Amino acid sequence: MNRRITEMLKRISKIKMLTIAFILMVLIVIAAAVSPNFLTAYNLQSVVRDLSFVMIITTGQSCLLMLGELDLSVGKMASLSGVIGGILMLHGQVPPYIALFISLSCGILLGITNGLLITKLRLNAMIVTIATQGVFAGITLVITKGRAIVGIPAAIHYLGRGMVFGIPIPFIIACVFLMVMLFVTQKTPFGRYIYAIGNNKEAAKILGINVDAVRITVYALMGFFCAAAGLLMIARLGNSQPAIGDVWVMNSIAASVIGGVALTGGVGNPLGAVLGACILSIIQNMIVLFNVNTYWQTAVSGIVVLIAISIDSAGGIAGDILARKKLLRGKP
Repeated sequence: MNRRITEMLKRISKIKMLTIAFILMVLIVIAAAVSPNFLTAYNLQSVVRDLSFVMIITTGQSCLLMLGELDLSVGKMASLSGVIGGILMLHGQVPPYIALFISLSCGILLGITNGLLITKLRLNAMIVTIATQGVFAGITLVITKGRAIVGIPAAIHYLGRGMVFGIPIPFIIACVFLMVMLFVTQKTPFGRYIYAIGNNKEAAKILGINVDAVRITVYALMGFFCAAAGLLMIARLGNSQPAIGDVWVMNSIAASVIGGVALTGGVGNPLGAVLGACILSIIQNMIVLFNVNTYWQTAVSGIVVLIAISIDSAGGIAGDILARKKLLRGKP
């Protein structure tokens, strides 16, 4: 029975992936047909560079959603890690790459903090990360007094602005992170633990999986991805700002849900979530190309989230109805 359900979920996941890829291709064709500027090298590089940061955050957020959890503090972890890196480089006279390493370590610690609060105190992930979002934002404002830290060393600018064969370096880094997490989730025991916990925590414990350790590890990875995205952003801007990552929370959740990651856990993968991020990026770029007020980008993200969640919920309701009918008929 369980094997049959697992196989069915895999088939559904593959169908969703193909559907998402098809929708993405249709959007690209529409954008190219309607706007002659869409397929220009400058615009495509801009789209890909902007996508990179959301892509990194989405890779981590999708893994948390597969666990049946989420992190609403991702933007503030990114900004705090970026601010710490900027201060170390400018005021602490720490060599840039050592400062980057320390900042990444701080991001991991922030993620572990979230994980420990949620697992050891048995608190709700949404409530905890709303609270820590405020804590991280407050610390960032205290450190910076609300002002940007300018004068980031030119030695790291290429990480945010550079290109390799015309491909932005942030996008290459984001693709590396995606491939690593795709391998981890699809080909390793740790990945199977994530799906098992997302499907049923209690059953996972009975199977001998250290559920809390897996959850804390995924939160630590989320912290690492946030710090990496924040540092790449300050390398791109040349300064560290408290507002870095404010829109990443909504976009990462929206992208994951669009990409077939179930909010209840146990279904989906990072690649689907990243395809969802691509769809959002294309939509937002079309808003810019068509001279629509850019403030609509946030509204569009919210609308897309509502639609995706509604579809996901409708699918769950339909599945429950079918399951009840089978039980009533006496089918396994």
